[in-house]
Amino acid sequence: MAELLFKTNIKCNGCIATVTPFLNGEKQIEEWKVDLENPGRILSVKSEKLSAGSVIDLVKKAGYTAEEMK
Repeated sequence: MAELLFKTNIKCNGCIATVTPFLNGEKQIEEWKVDLENPGRILSVKSEKLSAGSVIDLVKKAGYTAEEMK
């Protein structure tokens, strides 16, 4: 399973509550979390097949930005 990492502008638990239905609604995401302690607010997504672009689109639909970390 691949783990994708993204730098985001998700800043607080309220922001996480906003993106939760978008990320939980994507059946290809096995697990995800946002590290609010990290200054980059790192979103990690575990998925077999989902592309980084798809995750970025989901986060964007929730009203936030995500940038893939290489």
